[in-house]
Amino acid sequence: MKKETLFFAAVFLIIGVLIGVLVSGKRGQINARSETPIAQAPTAPLVNYEQSIRSLKELLAKEPNNRRAWVQLGNAYFDSNQFLESIEAYDKALALDPNDPNVLTDQGVMYRNLGWFDKAIENFRKANTVDPNHAQSVFNMWVVYRQDLNDLDGAKKAIQRYLEIAPNGPASAQLRADLAAMNGQAELPPGHPPIPGSGQPLPGGQ
Repeated sequence: MKKETLFFAAVFLIIGVLIGVLVSGKRGQINARSETPIAQAPTAPLVNYEQSIRSLKELLAKEPNNRRAWVQLGNAYFDSNQFLESIEAYDKALALDPNDPNVLTDQGVMYRNLGWFDKAIENFRKANTVDPNHAQSVFNMWVVYRQDLNDLDGAKKAIQRYLEIAPNGPASAQLRADLAAMNGQAELPPGHPPIPGSGQPLPGGQ
């Protein structure tokens, strides 16, 4: 899926070499929708998004219960980095169908981009509850726990869950390496964030 690939790309920013595939619902990445790799920037001119947004808003004025259009509007806002507007459009889509793991994941990515990490985690959990095999949402949980909250217990649980769902998934090797590093069983790869309490220097001389 395009958004689910999104989260996988964002995570690789966390682990340097390990980060390359962030997650989202439809774009699947933390910085990308769940249908696409997360860390990829939009390639189309912003004007194209604005044209799409105008057309979708005109359609929704006539068909307010058109769930597909609300999702597409959320995606257009997502791709043009309009976080709040994307969240609101996804809210409309979820009001019509609250059990779409991709939309939940993509909305979670938007929450994460705004720094609303608790709400991001809540969305990713919901997505994985709706679809227990939704690996992208679990990968995104790992990104937030590991990179944003520095919650090693949460990050380890997310890795374990991901490996249960997708033991041979695209992020499995990186997550295994991170788990081993957190458990002190391997050296951190270049660019990997330091682990608190590991004796490695933290940014800012802490």
